[in-house]
Amino acid sequence: MSDPQTPHRRRSEIWFNDLSRLDETAIYLERYGNFGLTRKELQAGRPVIGIAQTGSDLTPCNRIHVELAKRVHDGIRDAGGICFEFPVHPLQESCRRPTAALDRNLAYLGLVEILCGYPLDGVVLMTACDKTTPALLMAAATVNIPAIVLSGGPMIDGYFKGKLAGSGMALWEARRMFQAGEIDMPELMEIVFASAPSAGHCNTMGTALSMNSLAESLGMSLPGCAAIPAPYGERGAMAYATGLRAVEIVNEDLTPSKILTREAFENSIYACSAIGGSTNCPPHINAIARHIGVELTVKEWETIGHEVPLLANIQPAGEFLGEAYHRAGGIPAVIGELIRAGKFNAGVMTINGKTMGENHATTVSSNLDVIRPYTNPVRPNAGFLVVSGNLFDSALVKSSVISDDFRKRFLSTPGSEECFTARVIVFEGPEDYHQRINDPSLEIDETCLLVVRGVGPIAYPGAAEVVNMTPPDYLLKRGIRMLPCMGDGRQSGTSDSPSILNASPESAAGGNLALIETGDRVKVDLKNRRVDLLISDEELVARRAKYVAPELKNDSPWQELYRLNVGQLETGACLDFAVKYRDLGKVVPRHSH
Repeated sequence: MSDPQTPHRRRSEIWFNDLSRLDETAIYLERYGNFGLTRKELQAGRPVIGIAQTGSDLTPCNRIHVELAKRVHDGIRDAGGICFEFPVHPLQESCRRPTAALDRNLAYLGLVEILCGYPLDGVVLMTACDKTTPALLMAAATVNIPAIVLSGGPMIDGYFKGKLAGSGMALWEARRMFQAGEIDMPELMEIVFASAPSAGHCNTMGTALSMNSLAESLGMSLPGCAAIPAPYGERGAMAYATGLRAVEIVNEDLTPSKILTREAFENSIYACSAIGGSTNCPPHINAIARHIGVELTVKEWETIGHEVPLLANIQPAGEFLGEAYHRAGGIPAVIGELIRAGKFNAGVMTINGKTMGENHATTVSSNLDVIRPYTNPVRPNAGFLVVSGNLFDSALVKSSVISDDFRKRFLSTPGSEECFTARVIVFEGPEDYHQRINDPSLEIDETCLLVVRGVGPIAYPGAAEVVNMTPPDYLLKRGIRMLPCMGDGRQSGTSDSPSILNASPESAAGGNLALIETGDRVKVDLKNRRVDLLISDEELVARRAKYVAPELKNDSPWQELYRLNVGQLETGACLDFAVKYRDLGKVVPRHSH
């Protein structure tokens, strides 16, 4: 047991070994003996490591962690630590209504309170499905105790009739085929189920695989962690290694603030462009940066990342899926290419105690069809475009998914390349879109721009993934698979739709998307990064004067609290009051009895 005359070596000892307040220490120790932990263990000064468990029956993409946690336990115990596994608020992307994004900040708040209020010296962050990764990293940034990410991994590759069927992307295409009358409902369901063949999160480069890859590019997980498919034995081995390392980072006092530096966030932008990452990455990464205290603007996603080429040939921007990505080398192979091209900060510290350069300077792809060399990419200039104009201050365009067909129809007019003007069709949320998209009176043709509003963080609430709208059935039957879309919400990272999205401020926060009307014309000028409603300033002022904001109805207490405090997508859609809280792991909480 620790000497009462010496300072506590561990944060957990403030609970379990405060010999100056034996009356309180007795309370904290008492109940942990009822499942077999001994006083000797708890008072030995051994690191106490939390396991933030995101897997459950409600979160199938993370359910692999229910088993993986056992291997994390093994690693922690073998390294001399003590484990406390606990649940995190469930975040299931495809089933939580109105949207899982609503609960990212709720899970963040819950984990902050756990890490602050319980005797934990460090934590293993068990991430996988989209919002679990940023929620857990945001909390670790706020509390700033030693933390390490263990990704859950993608599903194995899915196939339908002998062809790759990527999760998410296969769904969007199957829905288009169904609406065009090419398949029936049973075949739609067959395709969807074929695209999700095993435990794990999306096997496309959707938000889940993107964000876990970026967690590794930030330095917060062990090299090679992000892309190992969930069912692989390597995933269990990685869980064990993560448990071992969790104890070591406590001994080394390697906290998130020593890893999540400005240079690390720049690396995440470089990596996102190179893998064709999701448009949901900027709000999530910007949120993590705000909580750790690093200045990062949405515009920097273009200035830093736009000229980085696409190296990972993974759906939706490429051909392959997660298994091939892992076998070709995963994010370490991408980082190696970026380091050698001078597009990565090699000196950044990582969670294994080595720099990015020490880990990856010589790492190469084992399959040049899947992860390309920097000199022979899938396509150049793959980063996001950040556009603005008289409708919003910022919005994102994912350039890596602009298809040849889309470019030919909208961005190749001689003398006006990268520019088009379109008549807009405006929808008041996804319900209005689904009800009216096939209304012939709208006269939607292959030159129109579809707009959806009222779907941002405040209005929806949470910001819905609904901007990737499908054309009306009669256009799909003519082979028009996509129209340009625009909105103040988000879209799935698995979507291959080249939309203008994450528009900030949203219509409910005073953005001019609230003023646009069906039949208006909008000019989209990607070359000059402008999107403008083609009416006079005077007309805009007149429309604003007549505008009556729709009433927002809260369906739960959390929705009301969220709406009152959430910021915009361009700044991470954080709870704005929360970003001032830092280094909470240093705070000694008051006694409970």
